[in-house]
Amino acid sequence: MSASDRIRWLLQGLRNSTFNPSRTFGFGHLQLPLIRTVLFPKLVIVLLFCVAGCGRDNGVVLEETFEHVYSIQPNADISIQNHDGSVLVYGSNTNEVQVHATKKAYHRARLQEIAVNVSVQPSSASIRVTFPPKPTWAFFDQSGTVDCTVVIPASGNLSTVRLDAGEVFLDGIRGQSVHAWLGDGRIFAHNCFSDVNLALRRGNLSISYDWWETRRFSVQANIARGNTWAFLPTNAAFHLFAETAYGKIGNDFDDPPIARPTFAKAAKIDMLVHGGGSAAIKVLTTNGDIRIVEANP
Repeated sequence: MSASDRIRWLLQGLRNSTFNPSRTFGFGHLQLPLIRTVLFPKLVIVLLFCVAGCGRDNGVVLEETFEHVYSIQPNADISIQNHDGSVLVYGSNTNEVQVHATKKAYHRARLQEIAVNVSVQPSSASIRVTFPPKPTWAFFDQSGTVDCTVVIPASGNLSTVRLDAGEVFLDGIRGQSVHAWLGDGRIFAHNCFSDVNLALRRGNLSISYDWWETRRFSVQANIARGNTWAFLPTNAAFHLFAETAYGKIGNDFDDPPIARPTFAKAAKIDMLVHGGGSAAIKVLTTNGDIRIVEANP
């Protein structure tokens, strides 16, 4: 009989009028109604904590690594979906998709239930992490994260990057488009010369470029609750549109500097920086601050 089966048997017995815990557990001096009303809730809590600890390897986080390389076309569509953990995507001069995933959990059984599913065609690749359903009882193990590092062709298209909680990092993507959604956590987009669409429900978002290119590209970021930073080189030429419903906007590219109320209910910027060029950056925040930083003034 498993630990969970034994506990179900005990709980069922406590609810059964024919079960007398005063004899079973040696509480001969206590009456059955007293045991049911006073000891039963405490016993349930103790049993739940016992079950939650069953199979746990002394509190050590268990890990399992998945690593594989797949051939793919340089302009392939790539989709990555995860729940908890991280998704790090790097663009590289390659015709391969390199997937490195590290699964983490406290219980070996739960670790084995987390799956990294990869489907690859010449023109597309799908990486999907699946987790087992979370137990109803809060005391039971709900652990489990997966950290995914994926190297793709720089000219590839990121049709979907979706993560419920954790960190998303995008670097060196130069394909047609990038779409990333994060529930809670942080998004970093670095040197992505694509049409980048970022959505964040709660957390912080950072956009940065080490250099600037005259090619056409855009960044659109939508943040429900959180702060945004954009770090751009001095010679950057772009159309800037930034708006926050409840927050502040700071812009190093104001020339001359524009004073904005510190506690304005709403703030907005719509301007051409160095003539506008072929790039556009649009940041929309419902509740949070926006900071446009001249990285190397």
